Amino acid sequence: MEIYCQVFSPIEVNTYILADPSGVCAIIDCGCYDMAEFSRLRKLIDDRKLKPVLLLNTHCHLDHIFGNRFIQEKYSISPFCHKDDEFNRKHAVSMASMFGLKMDEPPEPAGWLSDGQKVSFGSSELEVLHVPGHSEGSIAFYSGRDGVVFTGDALFAGSIGRTDLHGGDYKTLITSISTKLFTLPHETLVYPGHGEKTTIGTEIRSNPYFKTY
Repeated sequence: MEIYCQVFSPIEVNTYILADPSGVCAIIDCGCYDMAEFSRLRKLIDDRKLKPVLLLNTHCHLDHIFGNRFIQEKYSISPFCHKDDEFNRKHAVSMASMFGLKMDEPPEPAGWLSDGQKVSFGSSELEVLHVPGHSEGSIAFYSGRDGVVFTGDALFAGSIGRTDLHGGDYKTLITSISTKLFTLPHETLVYPGHGEKTTIGTEIRSNPYFKTY
């Protein structure tokens, strides 16, 4: 599985394109804010002769779903997310307005994802890990075969997600990371929703929010 990352929108969200050897791909957290950014994403997809077949959201805060409508209209695929993040999806437009931003009404999900569920595209497979705390419906996507996990805004390099938004809870987030992410192999590469990648082992050893590890 080849992994490409592009950073989109004024909020600088990481959008991941996961390319299976068969040529199909999955998109995680499409943050394209305008047509110029969508054109940049489309060029990457076209240049590598990929076919998007799966759109996934780690959660539904506005910056992570800016581009869902673009993807649905261009590639005829709708997003999958956790049901507990419906509040954030439904209030994304009003939240964007509060930040002085604009966005189209996000599309309805194609379906819900739950903890332990497997999603596949081509020969690649991701396991869904429910990691609430940043939001109630936050999920991560883990590939044991490829040794990678996409953590959304739960875990960052040297930090964790904020917990002061709707559905956020600090203790819940700490528990989620400790029991769902820090139990993965230490060499697992962490691809977060913002910022640089890291590894599980690095965060266990040095993340300041986990001094007991």
